Amino acid sequence: MANQPLEGIRILDLGGVWAGTFSTVLLADLGAEVLKQENQFVWQPSTRAVPGPRIPKAMAEAGAGWVTGLPNSDPGESPWNYHPMFVSLYRNKRSFTLDIRQPEGKEILGRLAAMSDAVLENSAVGTMEKLGISYEWLREQRDDIIFLRAPGYGITGEYATARTMGAHLEGTMGHQILRGYLGSDPNSNSGIFAADYIAAAQIALAIMMAIWHRNNTGKGQFIEMAQAENAAAMFAQAYMNYSLTGEVENAIGNRSIYASDGQAPSGVYPCLSPGGADTGDDRWIAITVTSNPTWEALRTVMGDPEWAQAPELATAAGRAAAQDLLDEKLADWTAGFEDEDLFARLQAAGVAAAPVLEASRVLDDPHVQARNLYIPQELQDDIGVHRYPRPVYDFPESEGGIRRPPVAFGQDNDYVYRELLGMSDEECARLEAEGHIATSFSETL
Repeated sequence: MANQPLEGIRILDLGGVWAGTFSTVLLADLGAEVLKQENQFVWQPSTRAVPGPRIPKAMAEAGAGWVTGLPNSDPGESPWNYHPMFVSLYRNKRSFTLDIRQPEGKEILGRLAAMSDAVLENSAVGTMEKLGISYEWLREQRDDIIFLRAPGYGITGEYATARTMGAHLEGTMGHQILRGYLGSDPNSNSGIFAADYIAAAQIALAIMMAIWHRNNTGKGQFIEMAQAENAAAMFAQAYMNYSLTGEVENAIGNRSIYASDGQAPSGVYPCLSPGGADTGDDRWIAITVTSNPTWEALRTVMGDPEWAQAPELATAAGRAAAQDLLDEKLADWTAGFEDEDLFARLQAAGVAAAPVLEASRVLDDPHVQARNLYIPQELQDDIGVHRYPRPVYDFPESEGGIRRPPVAFGQDNDYVYRELLGMSDEECARLEAEGHIATSFSETL
């Protein structure tokens, strides 16, 4: 497909989990050819699936969607080819298998690096060192190559060798303590993985900037990007607050950190519901007042009740001091409305508001459908057609979209070994016998 922003760029992908895997789908969506190296003897955690390559049917039927939510709740023979975690992050890529732990595997990797623009990895520090893969070694293959490493805490420092995933970064960088309800114990918070996606976007950006630099100077470079330092950018206000005032911020629930500047009330409030939290079909709406005029607009939508006419609530400082009262009164009012109806009424009045939607309602949302955010994709192994997110970019002057459906494990072995590397049938047969070339994970896993 022609006229894509990164057409002609080849990325050798040694990444895993979400940070590495999402970064390369961003590059692939922009037209780069992404060669994802995989190994039948190595299961990368939380990359093609969470529990392991072979998922018991009972687990598939009972598990949470992003953990074991397989199409039709059936793991089939190759769940790694259609697990939801994998499918959403492997479009527009090529997959080949190679055991880079073996000397010949590393030699073949070097040949591929010589014809690639950039190599990236986000394993724990020590992994690449054990494999003998370094920027110096890669430069021996191609002098102007770009090599990006994105370990959790960087390649130097006290935590350099620590193993971590997104949920752990949330803790060490302070996010875990900032989330949750007022006065809640951090143990009550569920793990989230925002750090992975922020890191992924920065990985993709850094590689594109390094390519731009090479196009202008002829020089490649080594890039180090600590995922924790990227995550820290999400909480800058907490660090700055402590630096300037000595105040340690804590969880504030759904309230705004800018309450004293006019953003109060701000919260999530109950609406008419077909059920309750125990059945998963309770309904809520998020509302945030951002200024005195929007407070006046909210009063109008509510019918200007007597309690809202209190003089102290006319100021930002007064509303910030009365957040408990505001939350109580707003909850009493919103509980009598459908969330979608209230959403429309508040937005029409200029008040920031939105319903809190579960996955099924997101997929059925008219705005989401009008934007074609989730589009049908044909999955491997005759699993059928299911809806998955489309690329986030829309370039009117470039061709985009999903050029290739989610790639099966080892699907592009022929392309890599025969077309790119020019290997013969005999060589490919030998490499298959030695375990390099495969289309399924080893039974030993």
